[in-house]
Amino acid sequence: MHILCLGINHESAELSLRERLSFSDDATRAALARIGCGDPDGCLKGELVILSTCNRVEIYATTTETCFSEMETFLSEARQVPPEEFQPYMYRLSDKQAVEHLLRVAAGLDSLVIGEPQILGQVIHALELARGQNAVGTVLSRLFQSAIHTGKRVRTETTIAHNPSSVSAMAVRLASETVRDLPRSHVVVLGAGETAELVVEALRKRGVTKITIINRTLSRAFELASRWGGEAATFESMGQILANADILVSSTGAPHPMVFPPMVSGAMESRPQRPLVMIDIAVPRDIDPEVALIPGVQVYDMDGLQERLAESLSSRQGQVPEAEAIIEDELNGFFQFLESLDVLHLIRNLRQQAEEIRRAELEKSLRRLPDLTTEERERINALTQALVNKILHSPTLRLRAEAGCTHLPEYAFVTRSLFSLNGTNGGTESHQECNFADGPCLHLAASPIEFNTYTIYKTKE
Repeated sequence: MHILCLGINHESAELSLRERLSFSDDATRAALARIGCGDPDGCLKGELVILSTCNRVEIYATTTETCFSEMETFLSEARQVPPEEFQPYMYRLSDKQAVEHLLRVAAGLDSLVIGEPQILGQVIHALELARGQNAVGTVLSRLFQSAIHTGKRVRTETTIAHNPSSVSAMAVRLASETVRDLPRSHVVVLGAGETAELVVEALRKRGVTKITIINRTLSRAFELASRWGGEAATFESMGQILANADILVSSTGAPHPMVFPPMVSGAMESRPQRPLVMIDIAVPRDIDPEVALIPGVQVYDMDGLQERLAESLSSRQGQVPEAEAIIEDELNGFFQFLESLDVLHLIRNLRQQAEEIRRAELEKSLRRLPDLTTEERERINALTQALVNKILHSPTLRLRAEAGCTHLPEYAFVTRSLFSLNGTNGGTESHQECNFADGPCLHLAASPIEFNTYTIYKTKE
């Protein structure tokens, strides 16, 4: 079995492409639901998780073979974007690389702002969406749990998230650099979700007192406004509100633009000498790019914001080595988990084979002893069970003890070979001779870690 990651992020592609590939929650549920109805012989018949944020779209899958082409087709059909338009910008990671990448993402090391706090919640949410569609099982569930644990450790055991700087905070910082007197400005926040609240909080910390929150649902806008002493409004009044605003920060989850040129042009007609700054931190973008052509209007999107982050990153770089040490520890822990699955599966196969042999031999013997009473038959049955358990007791304990050790692949291979268990790889691994004190042995260059009906190959370092 392989763990694959197909992804695109703020470093590999521009916002215009990322927003076309982004998934809303509903789109994620619909895409994950399709997996269970697909071709049973296709590659994507294992587990699947979609992680879609402002800066990335990533698909994680367990597959029986490396099949990025099928993953690209899946992404293309789900987002209605031709594969040739995004293929050059995708990264394709498999097995250890894919696992390590997700751990780095959850730790905040792969974010637009190093150590930003929101990505951890987004990783948790991606796992919850996949669980809701029964799209994850043992492997990806444990992988994402390991990633979440990694993110929490990095934020508690290092100072990488001290004085956190999120995209929301950077948007407000940009506003303060662009507008001469931010505390006296009228700021409009479009959206009422978590990101919008972080924007409002950052505005309050910088002394802004006049904040209007616009949302499709007035009750949500009013709820947020009441917590921070702002005003609430709906989209219907946005044109009038923009006529008196200095800054608009937009962060809705809408799948299409919400602010168009005619609306902004109408607002600017009554204030030709008063500039309007618009900061769009939504993906897909809330503000139509054509709005930037209107005189007196300055528009910044996520790509524009990225260009201003160099200074904020320098203070966090010193904590990266500590964070990477935590990631390495969690990475090893995850592969030990996979190896423990191999042990459990191997023990189960071993005992199942022994039980089948015991039952077959018991039935043959009982047929030859037709005069036995029921009680005598039960005693013989119990005797054979006890014999099998005692014979397998020591091998079972030894295999369990080797679960976290480097020699497990060798033990597993020899055990399967000696007992001709199902799942033996039939000599498909590459081997090399090695010499121990007690004589020659086979050393696996590529060690199979088998669980359920799959095998994941972890190349030895």
